[in-house]
Amino acid sequence: MDFPPPSAAAPVPGMRLRVRHLTRFHYDGPVLDSFNDARLCPVSDPLQRCSTFDLRLDPQVPVHTHHDFYLNRVDHFELHQPHETLEIESNSIVETRPDTRGLPPSGLTLDSLHGPGVNENYFDFLAESKFISQNVTIWREAVDVIGQSVSDLWADSLRLGQHVHSMFAYDPDWTHVHTNAAEAIKDRRGVCQDYAHVMIALCRSQGIPARYVSGYFYNGKTGTENEASHAWMEVFLPGYGWKAWDPTHGREADARYIKLAIGRDYDDAKPVSGRFRGKGKQHMDVHVQIRLAD
Repeated sequence: MDFPPPSAAAPVPGMRLRVRHLTRFHYDGPVLDSFNDARLCPVSDPLQRCSTFDLRLDPQVPVHTHHDFYLNRVDHFELHQPHETLEIESNSIVETRPDTRGLPPSGLTLDSLHGPGVNENYFDFLAESKFISQNVTIWREAVDVIGQSVSDLWADSLRLGQHVHSMFAYDPDWTHVHTNAAEAIKDRRGVCQDYAHVMIALCRSQGIPARYVSGYFYNGKTGTENEASHAWMEVFLPGYGWKAWDPTHGREADARYIKLAIGRDYDDAKPVSGRFRGKGKQHMDVHVQIRLAD
């Protein structure tokens, strides 16, 4: 598939963005206990800096912060008194920066992953995970796109990403939060989580290290519209690092993207997760707004 070279688009300048993320849980009856993890604090790395972060809970309880296996910040809290609602609100200001590393290197083969200078622990991002399995259908589709073997890690990843972008239909009513890559590639419909899972599955089936990213995308809205969390993926390139690609929008991630967490798939990077003890079902509403901070 032909697509413009990365240099064809002008770089997006850095931004100072304000993010508000509100999650409300409603229960059919009183909940006796709940145990919750929030991965809502934007990371600070060479491409972004989280300058402020505030987490508000209602009911208010102590928060214990730690970092998980993939070094994501996790704010853990527990409620041990009866409650019928729970609100989790995060407010942050993030300064994003353009990627100054230049164009990804060309000509990298799978053998380059085993070079003496490679010290990245990328092995988890080659294996199967909860939402991303390896099967003949996924492998066959990847081979149909790039051929029998990987000749260029980044170029072949782009081909797979463009393939997902072009063959998928965005449909927020088709899949659900538990849909896996094998189901999504069969139906060829879904949301950003499904796009990311399928592209990661295709890459891993060919031996390309690929990981899931949760976060936000600033679309330039200035009104009161409710936005949403976003998901994309990253590929590991020896001598360069992790490079992000958004199969939903069919482009590299840039300074409009805010990263929250990474993992093997959605299960490792959920913005909010937990469990509760009580009767009835749990209902969740999420409201997200991203605005220029100035």
